[in-house]
Amino acid sequence: MGADPVAGVMTDTEKRFTVAIIDDHPVVVEGVRSWLAQEPRLIVVATGEDPDVVLADDQPMADVILLDLRLHGHLVIDKVAELGAAGRRVVVYSEHTEADVILSVLDAGAVAFLAKHEGREHCVTTVLAAASDRGYVPPALAGAIVGDRRSGRPVLSEKEREALLLWFQSMSKASVARRMNISEHTVKQYVDRARIKYARAGRPAATKAALLARAIEDGLVRAEEIIDYRSYASPDQPTP
Repeated sequence: MGADPVAGVMTDTEKRFTVAIIDDHPVVVEGVRSWLAQEPRLIVVATGEDPDVVLADDQPMADVILLDLRLHGHLVIDKVAELGAAGRRVVVYSEHTEADVILSVLDAGAVAFLAKHEGREHCVTTVLAAASDRGYVPPALAGAIVGDRRSGRPVLSEKEREALLLWFQSMSKASVARRMNISEHTVKQYVDRARIKYARAGRPAATKAALLARAIEDGLVRAEEIIDYRSYASPDQPTP
């Protein structure tokens, strides 16, 4: 299964976000799709049980991927990491609501976690927030974050750290994208994701300077690495 056969037609007059649902239980897919179909700002464009098929290049591009954590008997945290590293917005939903599982999913790169029992309202709100790059914390995720006794230092992926370092070196996000051979949107995702991780750790960093300070404090970036950088782009104006 790939492109959603019951997907509606988007209009030019209303901004809507596209969603892919990946779950190996068809009844769950139908239920979640019916929830999302009631929200006019969301449109399900693809469904299926195999992430590689649903997200293949010849399938419709989804703004948000709603991914069941357990597919065919296996937790797919590695797939979450793969998609997160590619800059995709992944909302993981699962019946596995143990705090260590939820935190592992976030560390892997998911933008949010949703428990399957949390219902339509939380599902729709979480997906809309993810699509808009806004933070929203459903109850199970809130419980895991509040109970997190680990260090307040968030875990950043190598790609997130690299994007931050280049951005801190006064490169624009467009130049960072060219340097890393990724899209500017993906660079923004990496930066926003780092901010979200710091906010979840109780150490918000709303500005670039604050984010740099946090990164240096935690040893994610060394002060001597923040040097003038000769961009591949010309001209190149730094962006906030």
